[in-house]
Amino acid sequence: MGRGLDGESQRIALQRGGGHFIVGERLRDAQAANHEALSRPGRFAQVRENLEVKEVRVEEGSLVRRFVLVRNPAQAARDRQRREKLVARLEEEIRRLDDGRRRRGGKHSKSVCALQSHPTMGRYVRELRNGQLRVNRTLLDEEAKLDGKFLLSTTDPSLSAEDVALGYKQLFEVENAFRALKTTLELRPIYHRLPDRIRAHVLVCWLALLLMRVIERETQQTWAPMREELEALHLAYLEGTAGSTVLCSELTTAQRRILNALNLPPPQRVRHLDSLPSEA
Repeated sequence: MGRGLDGESQRIALQRGGGHFIVGERLRDAQAANHEALSRPGRFAQVRENLEVKEVRVEEGSLVRRFVLVRNPAQAARDRQRREKLVARLEEEIRRLDDGRRRRGGKHSKSVCALQSHPTMGRYVRELRNGQLRVNRTLLDEEAKLDGKFLLSTTDPSLSAEDVALGYKQLFEVENAFRALKTTLELRPIYHRLPDRIRAHVLVCWLALLLMRVIERETQQTWAPMREELEALHLAYLEGTAGSTVLCSELTTAQRRILNALNLPPPQRVRHLDSLPSEA
């Protein structure tokens, strides 16, 4: 189950049938058990490429909760890059607002309030007593400790930490599949009315999702960066005094690696060539 499950009563109800569960925990949850599981020292064990796990057991009175902390080094690098871009943008915005505040004699503007209430950047802004804005470095340091991590808990004592991580990853893949269908492949909204056309539309989207998953498994990469890389592959139509031709852009190293993983031949560089007839 995902992180949307909340409440101890719900978890107890799920166990009344004698079964067990794996549930995703919120990293920023105020629960003491979650905080202790995240702060407990110990080494991660690598179980798959870009998948590391660490098991933690937390005692709550007579109850012992079993947590598995999972880290993805590749995702951690992406989280760090995204945060660095956000901080650079935030520092530039604070610099601009502070300059405007000095020109207005220390008075705040609506832009300051808009920045403090911004859904992404606002939580990283702190205001000094003199009204100046600064980046909350303490909060950023705390956020950096969570890069590439997610926290799981389970009631099944028979599962290894690796099994718990891989089991939850299946749920993550299912949710990603539904998200890809609804956004990337635009399964909805459906503008057809006839049942046959609706079924055909859904079937085409499902086949496209299947193709995406096959490509991801063969290349061991996610679809979004591969699509961005392959979209840079273009055909150029050139025309001159000697005739016209259609050229394919030269393959990059990343594009060639993707095609090789899929056992696809590289596209021909010259796709079409027409020479002008010579004058008599």
